[in-house]
Amino acid sequence: MPIVARAGLHYWEEPPISGTNGSGTIFFSGCSLGCVFCQNYEISHKNYGKIITVERLAEIFRELESNGAHNINLVNPTHYIDAIEKAFKIYKPNIPIVYNSGGYDSEEQIVRASRFVDIFLMDYKYRSNERSKKYSKAENYPKIAEKAILKCAELIKENIIDQDGIMQKGLIIRHLIMPQGTNDAIEVIKWVENSVPWSFLSLMSQFTPSGNLTDCSEINRKITPREYKKVLDFAADSKIDTIFTQELTSSSEEFIPLFNLDGV
Repeated sequence: MPIVARAGLHYWEEPPISGTNGSGTIFFSGCSLGCVFCQNYEISHKNYGKIITVERLAEIFRELESNGAHNINLVNPTHYIDAIEKAFKIYKPNIPIVYNSGGYDSEEQIVRASRFVDIFLMDYKYRSNERSKKYSKAENYPKIAEKAILKCAELIKENIIDQDGIMQKGLIIRHLIMPQGTNDAIEVIKWVENSVPWSFLSLMSQFTPSGNLTDCSEINRKITPREYKKVLDFAADSKIDTIFTQELTSSSEEFIPLFNLDGV
């Protein structure tokens, strides 16, 4: 059964996801990655949350939809895909379903998720195997994430935005820029440009020192304006049509959700 830490309207996703009403976001506990810097460390590493039934999960879908959510946003759903699929068989909302993943998904998982998902919101954290191993305990992350994203692109094929600017179908690739990570970020941009240039790219500046950085002092800080500008300048010259950016002030604990079992 799934473990959930919070469910509610969330306003801090990309504009076509949050819109004006908010994204109906469900934060699942646990994670298939071991990112030392995770800002959701309490739920991803410590597994804080409440065990719920698939029937209750289906009720949460209905409640978020009734509260005006633009979509149902499944955050970190990879390891609960069985329960999620069962819940959608009980109740499938009439709003888009977002698969909000760290990117460490098999192609088979993506194909399975595509049965009920309209929008893939996929992290692409690293191009460097070395950084993947050190910061997320997954040396093979780049290869896995690339295959997963390409499978999403194959299945989704296009981005569809409605008259109100809300995404109904599509692929958004997220990259969180890390301290001393500008070269890796540039490599991510190159890969997106060459592989899925029609996708939306989200370049995030919100890195907030969190988790357990005892052995990673080099990333125990926020990114600098210079680091962010270097990445944005490179992205601006790319052939990627749509790129979302953030204000540097987004790197703040005030934007980290409170995992207090609200809506669970």
